[in-house]
Amino acid sequence: MKSMKMALVGLLVALTAVGAAIKIPAVIGSVALDAFPALLAAALLGGPAGAVVGAMGHLLSAIIGGMPMGPFHGIIAIEMAILAFVFAGLYKNGKRWQAGVVFVLGNSFAAPLPFMFLMSKAFYLTIVPSLLIGSVLNTVIALILIPRLAPLVAPMLTKARMDR
Repeated sequence: MKSMKMALVGLLVALTAVGAAIKIPAVIGSVALDAFPALLAAALLGGPAGAVVGAMGHLLSAIIGGMPMGPFHGIIAIEMAILAFVFAGLYKNGKRWQAGVVFVLGNSFAAPLPFMFLMSKAFYLTIVPSLLIGSVLNTVIALILIPRLAPLVAPMLTKARMDR
């Protein structure tokens, strides 16, 4: 089962690279459709898998965007991991819409808060609208795909568990 789960995590990390190439117009170049694979991983494979895909997805998006915030992208990757993990917990407990709302609010308003102090209030106010649009798009895509992919992923993980 671990090898099947790792393969799915790898596939979803690769999908973040595709999403990272689809940018949302923003003041920095790392706002993109890179988060929905993390939400897929979180809902379908669990919190730790979602956290890994979320962190890796942000770093890939930042690299594709030219690392405009330098080492601060490490902070954002950690925030993405936490948000994906929280999304998984809520989603697995049947609070699907709440998971989406928490992700959108967390990614749009809470995650950029440290940068108000590290950079400026102007940066925060400038980045929030783009993050809000990107977060909503990523979350809607994920919430549409999760119920459609769950019937495909569950048997793969079950079969892998039986093959042990």
